[in-house]
Amino acid sequence: MNPPVTTTPPRYTDRKFPSYRFVPGKAPHPTRDPEGHSYNKPSEQLASFDAGQWQSCDEYLYGIDLFNHGYWWEAHEALEAVWIAAGRHTETGLFLQGLIQVAAAHLKRFQGLNDVARRMAADGLDKMKDIKGVYLGIDVAAFRSAVESYCSSDNQMPVLIKLMSDSP
Repeated sequence: MNPPVTTTPPRYTDRKFPSYRFVPGKAPHPTRDPEGHSYNKPSEQLASFDAGQWQSCDEYLYGIDLFNHGYWWEAHEALEAVWIAAGRHTETGLFLQGLIQVAAAHLKRFQGLNDVARRMAADGLDKMKDIKGVYLGIDVAAFRSAVESYCSSDNQMPVLIKLMSDSP
């Protein structure tokens, strides 16, 4: 049930990972099923998110950790809290929504739903189309290229996000 990983991606937090990676139909729903790893745990609520301070946002960094380690459903949940705090329709909010959609695309691809994965990834990348350079620690052009390549190939490893410390 675990996605293939050839190298250990870097960690950006010390937070523990959930006891399993949620894949629909293969494990208990994390929040709705009493056996779920996050059952009855309150959702993270952030007061705000400042794009210039992304390096100090534990929930954002944890979302990236989850993404990089194949916890794509869980990454979606962590990044959604940041997305809401950033403002859903702001430039940062749209970028975060794009990351969420790319995480969902990875999960769909892992499930073998390649057409759905391609559409979700394209929708996510479209939300980032106006952002150039490094944003929230992510080299946007490199990320876009890696996601497009991953979604169009049968033999590629999932995309990893390597955060760069010098972004705005």
